[in-house]
This record gives sequence, C-alpha cells and structure tokens, in this order.
Amino acid sequence: MTSASPPGHLDEEHELDHEFLTELAFLERARKALSWMLDHARMRVATGEQIAGDRYTSETLGRYLKSYAKELAEEPDSPLYFGRLQFGTDEDAGEHLGQNYYIGRRRINEEHGEPLVIDWRAPVSSIFYRASARNPLGVAARRRFGWTTRHPVELTGFEDERLDRGEELGTTSELLTREIERPRVGPMRDIVATIQPDQDELVRTDLDRSLCVQGGPGTGKTAVGLHRAAYLLYAHRLQLKRTGVLVVGPNPAFLHYISAVLPALGEVDVQQRTLEEVIGRQSIRAQDSPEAALVKHDARMAQVLHRALTGLISTPTEPIALPDGSYRLRIPLNVLIREVETVRREDMPYGVGRERLRARIVALLQRQLEYRAEMPGHRWLEKTGRARPVVAVLDQAWPKIRPEELLTNLFSDKAMLARAADGILTDQEQQALLWRRPPRSFKSAAWSTADAVLLDEIAGLIDHPEGFGHLVVDEAQDLSAMQCRALARRSRHGSLTVLGDLAQGTTAWAAADWHEQMAHLGKPDAPVTALTTGFRVPAVVLAFANKLLPELHVTAPATRSVRADGELTVRHEQDLRAATVDRVRAALDQPGSIAVITTDARVGELTEALQQADIAVDTAEQDDEHRVTVLPATLAKGLEFDHVVVVEPDEVVRAEPRGLHRLYVVLTRAVSRLDVLHAGPLPEALAR
Repeated sequence: MTSASPPGHLDEEHELDHEFLTELAFLERARKALSWMLDHARMRVATGEQIAGDRYTSETLGRYLKSYAKELAEEPDSPLYFGRLQFGTDEDAGEHLGQNYYIGRRRINEEHGEPLVIDWRAPVSSIFYRASARNPLGVAARRRFGWTTRHPVELTGFEDERLDRGEELGTTSELLTREIERPRVGPMRDIVATIQPDQDELVRTDLDRSLCVQGGPGTGKTAVGLHRAAYLLYAHRLQLKRTGVLVVGPNPAFLHYISAVLPALGEVDVQQRTLEEVIGRQSIRAQDSPEAALVKHDARMAQVLHRALTGLISTPTEPIALPDGSYRLRIPLNVLIREVETVRREDMPYGVGRERLRARIVALLQRQLEYRAEMPGHRWLEKTGRARPVVAVLDQAWPKIRPEELLTNLFSDKAMLARAADGILTDQEQQALLWRRPPRSFKSAAWSTADAVLLDEIAGLIDHPEGFGHLVVDEAQDLSAMQCRALARRSRHGSLTVLGDLAQGTTAWAAADWHEQMAHLGKPDAPVTALTTGFRVPAVVLAFANKLLPELHVTAPATRSVRADGELTVRHEQDLRAATVDRVRAALDQPGSIAVITTDARVGELTEALQQADIAVDTAEQDDEHRVTVLPATLAKGLEFDHVVVVEPDEVVRAEPRGLHRLYVVLTRAVSRLDVLHAGPLPEALAR
C-alpha cells in the first residue's frame, strides 16, 4: 500500500513524487473543465429565455439553468473527486478493461465531451464502494484522496489499496478515518467519500422496492436514506420529476440539520417537511390528555372513522321527478335505492362515491331522453347533475361533509360515537374522546396534533391525497399507527425508505416491531435491514450508552463503534450552572460544535448562565449558527455534535414515561467528547 508520505527508499520516494505531480496535473485539468462548464451554464442562463418557446417553458428552463449554474459555482468549495478506480487487464475487468475512473460528487466533462470525473451514482461508481481484496470486481487498485478542509480546497495526498495483491485497508484507512472523524460544524454533510459496502447496497436499491433500515446511533442510517433519494433521482429522474420525492423528519431542527445534504449532491427539488407540515390542515390550538392521545393515535381509530363516515350514507326516501320541457323525467324510489347500494358495494372513497352516484342518476335520466330519440349534450348533463331534485337525493342519501365537520360531530355526540366505536373502543376509551365542552360549530373547534392526523384520515377516506414517487421517513419508530397511515396514503403508488432505531423510540406509541410498523405504512412485505457498525459515535461513548439497552426492552441489536478515539467524563457536581459553563469553556478550546442537553425545565437557567459568561448560544427557538447550542432533550433526536454536555441525566429519565429511551438518545449525540454532569444520583443502569 502506498501513500503520499515520504517512504523509506529513494526509488519509492521518487515514484511517489512523480505520482503526486501527475495527480496535481489532473486536478488542474479538472478545475479547468469545471470552469468551462460554469461559463457554459451561465451563457445558457443568459440565452435560455430566447431559446424557450412559451413563457412557462422559459421560466422552467430559467429556474433549472440558474440552479445548475449555482451548484457548479459552489463546487470549488468541496473536493472535485474523492477516489480513483484503476481496473486491471484481465477478463474480470470486463468492459472497464485497463480503464481509470475518478469518482466525485458530480460528473465533470471537458469541452469536447470527455468525462474526467464520474458521478458517484453512476453504475461503475458502485464498484469503488464494493470492491474488496476478496472480491476485487476487476479492480487492480483503489485510490482515496486527502484534501484540505478550508478554502481553497487543495490536494494533500493519496492512499492506495492494491486489491489485486490482496491489500485492503477497510476502516483502518487513514483518509477514511479522517473524513469520518472530521469535526461537525453547521449542517450535516454528505458521506459520498465514506459509504460502506452494506450502505451502498441500500442506497442503490431500485425505485420499485421499499425498505426499512434499523440503525443504531452513528450507523449512518439518515445518510443512507438521503443518499438513496439522490441516487433514485439520478437513476429515475424523469419519473420522479413528475411524482416527486419527499423527506419527512421529526422536527424543524432535524430538517435544518440535514437540509444541506441533498443540495450538496446536486438535488435541490426534494421537499423536506415535518409530518405536521405534510398534513397541514389546521393550526394546532388544543392539547390532548395522555389517555385521549393514546386512543387517537391507535390504529383502531381508522375503523371508527370509516364507520362514522359511511354511517352517513342512508336509504333514499323520495323518488326523483325532473321537469324537462313538456316532459317529466322520473326515477322510482326502488331504483334509487338500488343505485345507492350498488355504489356503496364498490368501496371507493366517500367523495368519489357521491360523484359516482350523481353520474349514475344522470345516466338514468339521460337514457329516458334517448328513448325519445333525443341526444342531450354536455351542457345538459352538467345542468342535470346540479338540478335541485338530483342534489336533494344526494344530500339525503350521500351527504357532502368536511373532515372537520364529521370529527366535530363525532366528538360532540355521545350516541354517534357509540355507534361508530361499538365493538372497537371500550366505554372508557370513548369517554376519553368526547369533548367536555363541544364547540358551537366545526369552524370554532380547537384541534390537537392528534386531531390533525384524524382529520387527515377522514380526508383520505373522502378522496385520495396527492402522492409522491418516493418518501424518505426518518425517526419512523416514533410514528403512531395513524401517523403511518397518513404517510402511506401519500405513497400508495410509490416506494418508501424508512429509517429509525427502536431503542430511540420516545413517544407513548413508539414501535416495538418494524414489520408491524411497515404494515401501517402500507408496505408489509418490505425487508428490514439492520446497520450495526457505528462510524460517528466513539466506542467509549457508545459503550456507556449501551448500558441502558437491557432496560429498554427492544429487539434492536446493539451498535458497536469502529472508533477508538473519543472521550467520556462523568462528574458529580454540586453547582451544575458553574460546572456547565466550565465544561463549555473547555470544549471551546477544541474544534467543532458543542451542545448542552438537559430537561426542558433547565434549558432557561443554563442558557442564562452561559450568556452571563459571555458565551454566544443558540437555542431551539433561535439559530444564529453559533458553536454552542442549548437544547431540551426532547429536541435532540437525529442531531449530532462534536462535544455534548448532558446535565442531570436522572431528571431526563424522570421527565417522561419513556425517559430511559430519551436518555439513550441524548447520550449518543456526541461524536467526539461526552461530559455527563449530575448533582443527584445517576440512573441505576449507568451507575452500575
């Protein structure tokens, strides 16, 4: 194996110097090619408006070209490539016989069209991640490049693995380790330079397959999901441009943290939202009791709501008599009853069923005109569908209703709820749902977070919502069955990448089994893959957090870290304010981001203590991108920081029913150093 460091022998040193100069020459060539691509893109932006035919096409093309030019302009801030494949000259190399390929975040072409750098998503690039000494896949040598981390980005060296000679560094690669352990400041970065073989296999799973990734802290499950989205957009761009890709995260802080990954990979059209933003029907002004929230999030509520909605359908009581010139068109009552029952048996969305019934009634009336040799036109059909006798039958037999109106009636009317929930919910559960003071109308009702999910369920029963070609759902272990159904409705004809860790489930309805959760998400046959190798959290920190696993009673496998670095300090302190300030000051002497994580009740006082010590602080409500952030434990999920100070862990445990799970989340946010400060006793599992 070779590197750019000076070797012991002069011949080897001369050869390496020559190799390094060759690489510097290629880098200059790639930079010139990128500069030409940028100039060409800017020229296309300037002329695009004249090229496009109509206004819409012009605006669309303009947005695309400006976005493309912006991406290219930002490219020099990151390495143009991270690896090189040198294929051998034997038959195992196949179509790549004797070829060299540089692998980077995006394709770079010279002016005459020759590719200098291959996109990491291209088929040949997968060989860079998957080739090994045991199975070289035709590769003679794999080279990784080292770069400076500050602008301008410069090449510092390289590292070779001669796979044809059985040489492979794996996770002991110095450059790979340096990239994995690089301090985290600002949003999450992409991992194209460090993707592992098992991660690459998941990333390149085809669009028609859904999958679930169970991943412990630091295993890269979030990165895998985001990179799969980028890969699918590369491999199925036309299809996904029509149907769209949606990333769903647990909270705005998490979405802000991951927001830079896909744009860095050249994908700027992916929507990233919380579940509340996906649903987005009503503002939240009420809070449920724990008992009511549990019932509302239970899968059985889908049956209750379906029964309540279909219970509005009734038997017609009057025939139709519709004047038409000198004639009167009639539909007898028995025929109307038959039509309602026919449409009901078709089991379609409620709103579609109402329109289907309208169409069948109009068709019966139209047939009567045709018997008289009259051919009614489109205007007559529309007018008849809105005629008062027809609408009267529809409103009586299949009434039009809004989701808010139905849910208001259901939670206000004890008898109606009893009919809908009979045999499904207990009397006690029904009582938890009923409003003590019903609003005057649905327009004045105050809705809770769980109510918003129920309203979305009703809306989905009335008509199918717009779907996406692919959804990435992170922290999915915390979704309730009803929340899962809301996402399933939006991926009815698409696929899912579901990410999570059962050990980090902190909601009262957190999943206990992935197969059951995938069934709620509408993909019961999707495979579940576990990532158990941790790359981000140091072994000493992970071992400390893993003490909690036996107390969590989950089937998730323990994560083992490949990192031997990292620091763990557990301190008993009488003055937690002063100790927090002291540990943050010490952390500021090291590179990277810093977080103080504690209970909601302590956030204010610790923020105040740090500010009084002239330490600039960000909070969950205010993000000015300072190095130090003070976070409540409830918002720490999915985030990572180089140095974490956890204050009073036992209070975190006692703050909520699943406090041990929450503490497991909190302890595994550190990717370099972890300080645990406590004045009271430690939780028993940690004390042991």
